Amino acid sequence: MALFNILPVVQILGFLLILLSFLMTLPVNLLMFGNTPDWLAFVKSACICFIVGFICFLSAGRKRHALKQRQMFILTVSAWVVIPLFSSLPLLLSDLKLSVTDAFFESISGVTTTGSTVLSGLDHLPGDILLWRSIMQWMGGIGIIGMAVAILPFLRIGGMRLFATESSEWTEKAVPRTNRLARGLVFSYLILTGSCIAVYWLLGMDVFNALNHALTTVSTGGYSTSDNSMGQFDQLSILFASSIFMMLGGIPFFLFVRLLNGQAQPLLRDQQIHFFIKFLLIVAGLIALYRVVNDGTFPLDAFVHALFNVTSVVTTTGYASQDYSLWGPFVVVVFFFLTFVGGCSGSTSGGMKIFRFQLSMLLLREQVLRLLHPNAVIARHYNGRIISDEIVASSVAFSFIFLATLAVVAAILAALGLDLTTSLTGAATALANVGPGLGDTIGPAGNFQPLPDAAKWVLMITMLLGRLELLSVFVMFSPQFWRS
Repeated sequence: MALFNILPVVQILGFLLILLSFLMTLPVNLLMFGNTPDWLAFVKSACICFIVGFICFLSAGRKRHALKQRQMFILTVSAWVVIPLFSSLPLLLSDLKLSVTDAFFESISGVTTTGSTVLSGLDHLPGDILLWRSIMQWMGGIGIIGMAVAILPFLRIGGMRLFATESSEWTEKAVPRTNRLARGLVFSYLILTGSCIAVYWLLGMDVFNALNHALTTVSTGGYSTSDNSMGQFDQLSILFASSIFMMLGGIPFFLFVRLLNGQAQPLLRDQQIHFFIKFLLIVAGLIALYRVVNDGTFPLDAFVHALFNVTSVVTTTGYASQDYSLWGPFVVVVFFFLTFVGGCSGSTSGGMKIFRFQLSMLLLREQVLRLLHPNAVIARHYNGRIISDEIVASSVAFSFIFLATLAVVAAILAALGLDLTTSLTGAATALANVGPGLGDTIGPAGNFQPLPDAAKWVLMITMLLGRLELLSVFVMFSPQFWRS
């Protein structure tokens, strides 16, 4: 690819780094009279980001370049590498004395909203570091939404083409509509974040904890200010409110935009949302019933904790109110499979997404009907629209690549010396961007610090693959992609 075709990508990356440099000053500015022992690390990091970003921005000249489809793929993949790389600078330059591997792991886990961590003793960490971790996840959350509506439709895998929220071509005609949608998405994200901060504060959190947990709840990221995660509050009202906001973070954000425009019906009638909420309530109810019968847990406690942890895993947030691996073998198996589900398409959640499971059920129903009525003409409908063979084929292809990648990553982790539970659930939680795995090491009560550096790099690559929905990366390895 000729150099001039790369310049628009470099220019936008430069702009993103300049924006990142201003975000890096927030922990120091917001906590000016508080706990900011690493203020110099943030100032240095912000200066580095600004200088590099300014140089990149100027390198493309003053002319504004329009992005073509191929350049958008390059921008998407490179941005999700460059932003975490520079976001790790405050962690690397701080007094935490993290290695390059650990700093980048924490950063890439934050920006991809995976929520896996190598840090322990969070209760005693400086406030500026804790706030920066939360900001990284909040920043990654809005990036995920933007990618879902602007980039993934080209691959026909993100679900946005199915829900017809964006033009299928990146043309001048589509740009005004895209700009309006982007503004609406940012506004919706800000309203949801502000509402979450207010609710957490009214329910008893102090301002610092309310801010941090709101940033990581709405983004479905899961970073907390304590090793006990949300279990530090031990208050059912907070856990229930958090469950609601995680659900909202797992709903397609473009429907919030339509709600702001006075169109409530799409949000209320959306087939994906109905299935999503019913699924959460049913699974939480089953787990609560299991705990009541087997452990004698008080029903209300059992349901709220089950709903919170189920919602956390399904939306790939990664919070934990208790160590649910101690709830019994049935619950452990259920949570392992919940790791793969994910929230709705167009949300901040990771995973395989609800709509793909719905399409699979429609396809299964169709095959059964064809066995009974070979000559029948069967139309697939979803949200009142006919589903094309192209969408079904892309969904099946994604599911195959997802499971194949999971198997390869788990095998690599096992080859690096990790046990079966850690290898399998580590691969699953990284690919689905969930956060904690299962087992004593990376389970809800542990973290990823004990893993060897090689395993951490494998998991970092897997987080990126999962966040970019696999094909966004794999398409760049195709020879046809680089041909003019």
